Amino acid sequence: MMEELIDSKLDAYLLPIVQGSTRLWRRGADCDGYVANFVETEQIMQFHGYTASFLQIRGSMPFLWEQIVDLKYKPKFEIVKRDEAPRIAERHFLGLKNRYGSVIAIDLVNKHGGEGSLNEVYANAMQQISNEDIKYVHFDFHRICGHIHFERLSILYDQISDFLNKNRYLLLNENGEKIEEQSGIVRTNCVDCLDRTNVTQSMIGRKMLEFQLRRIGAFGPEETISFHPNFDDNFKILWANHGDDISTQYTGTPALKGDFVRLGHRTMEGILKDGWNALARYYLNNFCDGTRQDAIDLVHGHFMVSESRDMTPQPQRGLEAVASLRIALSVVSVGFLFALMSLRKGLLTAPDFLASLSM
Repeated sequence: MMEELIDSKLDAYLLPIVQGSTRLWRRGADCDGYVANFVETEQIMQFHGYTASFLQIRGSMPFLWEQIVDLKYKPKFEIVKRDEAPRIAERHFLGLKNRYGSVIAIDLVNKHGGEGSLNEVYANAMQQISNEDIKYVHFDFHRICGHIHFERLSILYDQISDFLNKNRYLLLNENGEKIEEQSGIVRTNCVDCLDRTNVTQSMIGRKMLEFQLRRIGAFGPEETISFHPNFDDNFKILWANHGDDISTQYTGTPALKGDFVRLGHRTMEGILKDGWNALARYYLNNFCDGTRQDAIDLVHGHFMVSESRDMTPQPQRGLEAVASLRIALSVVSVGFLFALMSLRKGLLTAPDFLASLSM
């Protein structure tokens, strides 16, 4: 009976507000603390006259850094004016505090390798500006969760649960009266603010929706969304589509591993789609997104025209003419190899992943 009631009477949806930019051509922050890839996502629920919402944000790491497009699949990270990082991060987080209240920053990048340098600068900057209202948590997503062990996000949840319990969510009763108010915001980032960020935000969104449903009496004390299979499936699809929408704007393709998010396991169709999307992303990032970013900047009033700019097309040399194709084919081949490895692991560990969805 409750299953039918939940399916027929509960509406849940996401309202994203996205700042336009492309994936590799806009990174980090400007000197005033405004960041690239900034997205405000409001998860809204309506049930039996009650309306509840929970707001989250994502955005690029708030200091000066960049990736210069150079035909590599993953261009090198370049940190600009490293000593300015604390000042720029402080401007960014003071702006967030004035707008949203208390802030907890969740940093999902790797601690080692190319991403390690970004994590080091970010962590050092946050150490200088953290206080009771601005907190920082690093969670090495790839090392802890890998590609399939998303149930280990419970480790992260344990680190932020006090913040979520304290800062709550918005809840209106049947008369439109406010009975709960959200007084803080979770800010999540990885490098692209896409796949890792979306998985993490969906976990937090799931927890907060369960809190809201218990608060209005729709759920029992121990009841979770996973108790209701249809509702659970729709919730996963909701967040998977949300990730696809953001990824399409940033990269020109849907998010990778979409079948994994929706179904809990990898499929051959999903592997083929990922291979195609990897090739499409490489081509778009290197040959289309520069012009697209110029168009976005022009619409926003930020495009700068240089009178000395040489617009004469330069002839491609022999190596340059074929380099992009060879690199693209190599990228896709490696992508298929890792996808097949993920498929094998997914078949072996699917029960662990399905258990994670009931967190």
